[in-house]
Order: sequence, then C-alpha cells, then structure tokens
Amino acid sequence: MELNNLKPAKGSTHYRRRLGRGPGSGLGGTSTRGHKGAKSRSGYSKKVGFEGGQMPLQRRVPKYGFKNFNRKEYKSINIRTLQELVDKTNNAEITPEALYNAGLIAKNDLVKILGYGELKAKINVKAHAFSKSAKEAIEAVQGTAEEL
Repeated sequence: MELNNLKPAKGSTHYRRRLGRGPGSGLGGTSTRGHKGAKSRSGYSKKVGFEGGQMPLQRRVPKYGFKNFNRKEYKSINIRTLQELVDKTNNAEITPEALYNAGLIAKNDLVKILGYGELKAKINVKAHAFSKSAKEAIEAVQGTAEEL
C-alpha cells in the first residue's frame, strides 16, 4: 500500500449536492425549495413549537391554577428516620448538617420533621419546621425540637 492508492472506505463518502448552480445541474431554479412559502425564503427558521399555522399545543392546552414563586420547598424527614440515624451513629444531636452527612438531604435543603414512626431515643433536633405530631413525639421522650 502506498500513498497514491489510498482510498476512503466504500460508502464513507457521499456526493454533495451543489444547489443553485444553474439548470444544467438539475438543481437550479428553486434549488429544491419548491415555490413560494416561508421555507423557500432565505433566512427562514422555524420557531420551536410551530405547527404550520395551526394553533400550537402549548397555546391550546388550558392553563389554570397559581404558582407561588415565594413557596418554600421542604425536604420531609420522618421521626422514624431520625431514630434509625441515632441507632446508626449514636449521635443525639440532629441538625441539617448531620442529615446532609448521612446522605438524606442536599446541601441547601430546608428540613421539615414529620411525625411518622416511633421515637425511643432522647434527641435534640434542629430543623427549619416541625409538624405538630413530630414536636409532640420528640418532647414525649424529653428531647428538644428547635426551629432554625
């Protein structure tokens, strides 16, 4: 094999159509764009969601309700999970940092403690919010529930 007989692999190269190069090419005149209409014009670009003039789906579907942009999203943690964490780590102090280190929440999540499950250990919990039943369950075992 030498440089003068190198060839690309069969089927790897394709004939490039040269549009708008006169009638002799077979691709002159309208240059495969057809007659008239937006697609035949230069500079045409279809908008996202355009459906050929039909009312687009995002405008046909009804909108309803209200999105409160001041809403606070809490990551909910049950007291059952806190009990499991205490059993695993023997740490009576539960903070958002401890929950993050345990892999239960993301770094900047707000935490709300919910009352599902049974709590046996006396623990001090610091969180951003508590449900009434969770607060009662924590205080029933002489623990403290402190809101941040």
